[in-house]
Amino acid sequence: MCLRTGLPSWLQARVRTMTTQPLAQTNGARAPYQLKPFKVWGAEVYGIDLKQPVSEQVVERIKRDVTKYRVVVFRDQGVVSGQRQVEISQWFGPLESTFYKHARSPHPDVFRVSNVDTEGCTGVGRTGWHIDGSFQEAPFSHSTYHIVSVPLEGATVFAPLREVIKSLPEDKRQRWERLYMSSDRRSKTTHPIIYSHPQTGDKTMCFHTGMTAALGWDLDTPAERIATYQETEQLLQEIEDTFQHDIDHLKYRHQWREGDFIISDNLAVGHEASPDTQRPVSEVGLRVMHRTTIAGNAKPCKDYATAVSAPASLAKAH
Repeated sequence: MCLRTGLPSWLQARVRTMTTQPLAQTNGARAPYQLKPFKVWGAEVYGIDLKQPVSEQVVERIKRDVTKYRVVVFRDQGVVSGQRQVEISQWFGPLESTFYKHARSPHPDVFRVSNVDTEGCTGVGRTGWHIDGSFQEAPFSHSTYHIVSVPLEGATVFAPLREVIKSLPEDKRQRWERLYMSSDRRSKTTHPIIYSHPQTGDKTMCFHTGMTAALGWDLDTPAERIATYQETEQLLQEIEDTFQHDIDHLKYRHQWREGDFIISDNLAVGHEASPDTQRPVSEVGLRVMHRTTIAGNAKPCKDYATAVSAPASLAKAH
């Protein structure tokens, strides 16, 4: 009390700012780093210009927040160059670019998607709920997304996998916990559908309901076998239906605004592009998004102390 009443008003204001100010950028170009958590999970960040250099302290703060909130939305970023998006991605590790290159991509490691094929790759994210890189030996650890041209409609929908697993009825959860998936033609890698996140230890999922060639049962027990084609189709539909219809209360539906930049913990959230992302320009306007993916460093295993290799029987399903 003495401090506030005994100082000039201008100095009192300075003291209040010093005691309440969040972490700020060293370049001082914008207001301080301000994080606003969403109601259930995820968060928005304001007051940071990703186009400008930031201190190691801020980078570490961002990395912690992405781990904690899983999807972090940076607002009002303007247009972030392809080179700068790559530099931001490298805060989390080396990039791993596996998809088609588009002639208009601003960088070889930036995946450009659109609702017009002359502007970017089309149909991306519309084959089912998934994480990025499920076909990799180690799925991508993180993804970044930057909107370049904002349509009137075209949300990206995210779901927190830890909470999804917890919400499952007991019989369904036990069924999913026995499953291993073998991905599409690009890989013969096999992963458990449910496993422990390599950084947090939380239960999470490795899955892609539209790009799975085969499912297997009980890889780590003598009862291991391949699901039949019919069983595989039914199980994949069960997973897709769960994400489409049963967990709406857990989803975060991101309606894109000009300048939005998202960093996600790819191993902790499933996602899908909404149908509106592919509506014609005449209806919603041009949509252009730039995405990067960061290499993972751990193969999904139910027990990370024991490496799990793909069984020959499951590999033959390709």
